[in-house]
Amino acid sequence: MIRHRLAAQLYTVRNEAKKDFESVLRDLSKMGWAAVQIDGLHGYPAREIAAVMKEVGLKAAGMHVGLERMKNDLDAVLEEAALFDTKDFICHSLPDGLQTPEGYASVRNDLLRVAAKVSGTGYRAGYHNHDFEFHTSIDGKIALEYLLEDPAVFAEIDTYWVLKAGQDPLSFIRNYANRMPILHLKDMTADGRQTFAEIGTGLIDFAPILKWGLENGVEWFAVEQDYCPGNPMDSLATSLDHLLKLEKEL
Repeated sequence: MIRHRLAAQLYTVRNEAKKDFESVLRDLSKMGWAAVQIDGLHGYPAREIAAVMKEVGLKAAGMHVGLERMKNDLDAVLEEAALFDTKDFICHSLPDGLQTPEGYASVRNDLLRVAAKVSGTGYRAGYHNHDFEFHTSIDGKIALEYLLEDPAVFAEIDTYWVLKAGQDPLSFIRNYANRMPILHLKDMTADGRQTFAEIGTGLIDFAPILKWGLENGVEWFAVEQDYCPGNPMDSLATSLDHLLKLEKEL
């Protein structure tokens, strides 16, 4: 069963959440999502959002936070994680200007220091990739492999960005068996534009990816669509519908 592991990444509906976060959460729950992945609170109090999630039965599949918050405001990050009843906080992207070997070394050190601070507490620090980490080589490894070399930092691999970088998503995620509690599902259009698509409408075959995830320690499958052609809630509904159909094949 995957339906109890499906989460909507709230970056997909960021503009809607800014206007009425509570309504977005209620609508996602009615749609059938088991969880959401937090991506900023848009000025809403964490306690208030957590209360709404609890009321409508949505769990938290981790939180995306910036590296600076992880480094300099860790106590507040962990307080939010406790409110949302999640143990996972993930660096959502590389800070600007650090796409160099020296920058990646700095980021890796920062991530390892944060991971060491929460070691033994039950909390876990992770890193979410894009495609640019595939374009720099460090010590004979691509930058993403370099950042994730130490298992103290967990992997949150994004299927779209792996494909955008010219690699096969299923082959790549196999490198992170049992150290990737959250996997990002994102499709790519089949029309040559290589842009974001609803799950099941693009190039990626998600059935073997889901099967692998269930067998190799993935706790949450988080669906994110950075930009949607129409209403983002409709895009999430399309993706969810396809994933529930695939569930019958697993």
